[in-house]
This record gives sequence, C-alpha cells and structure tokens, in this order.
Amino acid sequence: MLSALGVLLTSACSYVVIGQPSSQGAPSSSVDDGTVTIVGATDGPIDTLARNALADLQTFWSDSFPGVFGQGFQPLAGGYFSVDPNDVDPSAYPDGIGCGTDPRDLENNAFYCSQAGIPNSDSISYDRAFLGELASRYGEVLPQLVMAHEFGHAVQGRIGYPETSIATETQADCLAGSWTAWVADGNAEFSSVDTADLDQLLRGYFLLRDPVGTGSGEQQAHGSYFDRVSAFQEGFDDGAEACRDNYGPERIFTQGEFTSDTDFATGGNAPFDDTQTILENSLEEFWTRAFQQVLGGTFTPPQLEDTSSPPDCAPSDVALVYCPDSGDGDGLVAYDGGFAQQVYDLGDFAVVTGVAIPYALSARDQLDLSTDDTAALQSAVCLTGWYSAQVYNGQLESVTISPGDIDESVQFLLEYGNDPDVLADTELTGFRLVDLFRAGFLNGAASCDVGV
Repeated sequence: MLSALGVLLTSACSYVVIGQPSSQGAPSSSVDDGTVTIVGATDGPIDTLARNALADLQTFWSDSFPGVFGQGFQPLAGGYFSVDPNDVDPSAYPDGIGCGTDPRDLENNAFYCSQAGIPNSDSISYDRAFLGELASRYGEVLPQLVMAHEFGHAVQGRIGYPETSIATETQADCLAGSWTAWVADGNAEFSSVDTADLDQLLRGYFLLRDPVGTGSGEQQAHGSYFDRVSAFQEGFDDGAEACRDNYGPERIFTQGEFTSDTDFATGGNAPFDDTQTILENSLEEFWTRAFQQVLGGTFTPPQLEDTSSPPDCAPSDVALVYCPDSGDGDGLVAYDGGFAQQVYDLGDFAVVTGVAIPYALSARDQLDLSTDDTAALQSAVCLTGWYSAQVYNGQLESVTISPGDIDESVQFLLEYGNDPDVLADTELTGFRLVDLFRAGFLNGAASCDVGV
C-alpha cells in the first residue's frame, strides 16, 4: 500500500513509500560537484540525478524567469542538502539542513524552506534513500520531478504563493511540468526525459496525491491524482506562463471530502453490479443532451452489451469495442464483463471511463465521423473527458460523483488505455491519453475534433 502524508514545513512535501527498492543504473553523465554543491551528497546515482536536475533547473529558471515574471532569478541562497536519515553524520550538517531542520527528521521527505533569519533558509533538502525508492518503482525521472517540484516552490518564494495549500502545491507541479517539457525537447545539458519516462512519471504521481476523501481546503492539501497530473501537464503543454496565470482563487480542483459513512466504507464506489445501470443511464443522458445543445441533431443510443467474449463484429480480440453495423441497427458497444470486473479494482468510475470511450465512438459515427482510426480514438478519449466533467459538475441526473472518481479515469488510461487487447491497436502513449482526457474535461467538445 502506498500512502501520502501532508507537508511538514512551509512549502515542504512529504510522502511515505513502502516497499523494497530495486537496483537502478547511474546516469550516463554528471555535472561537476563544484558547479552544484549538495551538502552531504555521495557519489551514488541518486545524488547524481539530483545534482544533474538541479543544474538544469538553475539554467532553465535563470533563462526563463525574466521573460515570465519580469525580473532576474536569484539563485537559492541556502543551497542543497542530501541526507540518509538512517545514516547521519551530524558533523556534516553543523547548522542542520534546510531552515535548521535536524537531518534525522527528513525521513521520506523532500522540501523547500524559506524563513527569514533561520539558518540554511531558501534551500532544498531531500532524503536520498526515499528518492532511491521512487527511482526503483518509477524510474530515474521521478527523483528529477521531486527536484523540479521543490524548485517550483523556490520560484514561488520569489514571486509569492497562491492563497491555499492545494493551489501552492499544484502550481509547483505546473512549474515542474514547464521544466520537464524543456528537458524533453532536448535543451538540458545533464537531464533527459523520453516518452516512456513521461508515462512512468504520471504513474508515480499516484503515490504523491492526497488520500481519497481529503478536502481541498485542508491546510496541507496537495491535490487529487487528477489535480496534480493536470497541473503538471498544463505546465508541460502551455509553459510557465500558464502556471503564472491560472492558479488564482477561481481555479477548480477535483479533490473532494467524504461526507458520509457509506463513502468511507466503500471508498466512494458503487457496487459492481450497479455499473451497468450507471453506464446505460448516464451515457444516454449525456449524449442525448450533447446532441441537442451542442452538436446538433438527435442522438440514438447504441446497444450496450456486457459480453463474456468479444462479439463477432469486433475487428480483433479486444475488451472494449464499438461495432457500427451491429446491435439493433444503431451500433453496438460491447465490453468484456470479466475485464470490467478486473478494472473495477481501480474503482467504479474506471469501468465507466473505459466503456465511455467506445460509446463516444458511436456518437462520432452519428456525426458521420471516423470510428476506426487513431484520430477517432483521440477524439473519443477527449469526449470521455467532456462526459466526465458533466458527471463531476453534477449536470446529469442519472449519476453522482464521489471523491476519487476522476482519479480513477487517469488510472484506467495509464493502466489500460494503450493496451491493444483493450482498445485495439494504438500508438498513443498513456501521457497523451491523459492529456486528451484532460482537454475534454476542462474545455469540452471544442477540444475533441467533432466540428465544434
């Protein structure tokens, strides 16, 4: 089980990871220690990753900060600190680590701290054993992300913080995303990010989310899985200017608080046997209204069928399928019941998200748009985001949202979205699928290639 804790210090970020780390290779190159000095660092791969990321972060923000924020970037005055809390030499940290903190108190943590008049203020400190566990689970990109997130807090320390904890943390995710895009474009001297890294990075965010049922107004709230992933992708797609402009009090967060004993007992999930009814009623209601109010014309619901094996009309052995010429003449949306039960382990809305994708293909078919190419799948995922936003906003009478439901959509897309046994052959990455879903969720049909 993986769980996330709240912040321990001002703008600090703390997480607990349970499990055994596996080996990870050292980075192929490293910045000179004299260029970026990390107090307490070793020659090991994690400190090398951190040093590389910090060197590139300094370069990125020194270059981009003036254009985005209208002033020069001042390097961190307090420096950087690496600690293994289980093997601390106090003499290496005569004034403690960031803001005078005892290095033994850093376990499973990484934080930026800035407090006037405190030793080692304006600094980043991290538990390298903790970062090693992140690397063992999600690859070397996740320790780099932690550095980028904490550096985002350092940026905030120079421009001012948003009003709430959740806005502060997700803005730092956004700022980290803007740096990651710069790295992915090949601009960094010491860090690198490839396509597989981006999928792993989004998977890693799952353990960095707040526990489901945490209120967005909590003093130490960091955000839901969707909130954090969405913020990162916003910075990645739109740059630091979006991070500057979009984190005011009007920003909407999907994180929600459990309000009933039933939600606490079930984790916000309806019984599996109820998902068929939820699917039938909510998808028909949404698409009927979408055609009437946005797309024009009249929507005819396809036949929705829970099957034990793919129907004969399926082009291959896939779990989720839309067949235009089957059913009652208006198309067939079929899903494998055994697969749905497997997906239900992620949550009820993961099942809904999966089935909503081929259902969206039936809507495209009625709009005389393609249903069997990559463009169609991209559109269907985006449209599923649009549907999910309507559910989240309480605009459908046939279904209600529970805390964590939109997180389950992200989990489904990363776990199953690019599996050819689920949605037929596709070359779309998990990162791209989540980005498409996010676009539909935030912007509606205008982002989904349906002529709006």
